[in-house]
Amino acid sequence: MMLTCPLCGSCDTRHYHRDVRRDYHQCEQCELVFVPPAQRLAPDAEKAVYDQHRNSPGDTGYRQFLSRLYTPLRARLAPGACGLDFGAGPGPTLSVMFEEAGHPMAIFDPFYAPDPAALQRKYDFVTATEVAEHLFEPGRELKRLASVLRPAGWLGLMTKRVTTQQAFARWHYILDPTHVVFFSEATFVWLARHLDMRLELPAADVALLQCKRR
Repeated sequence: MMLTCPLCGSCDTRHYHRDVRRDYHQCEQCELVFVPPAQRLAPDAEKAVYDQHRNSPGDTGYRQFLSRLYTPLRARLAPGACGLDFGAGPGPTLSVMFEEAGHPMAIFDPFYAPDPAALQRKYDFVTATEVAEHLFEPGRELKRLASVLRPAGWLGLMTKRVTTQQAFARWHYILDPTHVVFFSEATFVWLARHLDMRLELPAADVALLQCKRR
């Protein structure tokens, strides 16, 4: 069955993998791997999974986890740069880390902080840690995040990347039922080109995209 890619909109897709619960398709254009819409969780079931998260600013292990994005992104920011943490979850922490470093932050989360005004302002940087893999419409959402950036602003994404089809078949990342889209390095190359941004990949699960000056 041919499906439309939720990132680039192409109908040039193929079946990629099947496990006991779901199917996975891959786009031939941007190489995104995605779960068919009919196999996604309903909103209530999705939120029930997120409600089980127990992350908080006081958790040093969680801070260390987030530092994989925080450290390389902070090194690229001017003093006082302001940011938006998109998909902050029930225990916003990355925003606290940036505020401690002198960067004012706004937060947005469709379940826990659904403030539309936060998406109407302009920012020097936007972060989305362990968020991209949950997006039902990644093409629309990532374009919207890029649109709230100022010239030379940064979009920082943290999500584990697809490597090979064989590794995908035994990948723990696909076991989470809320994970519905999976990016590879090639997908981020396509995304950067599509958004007219410059791409850096400072870690295996981090992508930094910078707006070109205009």
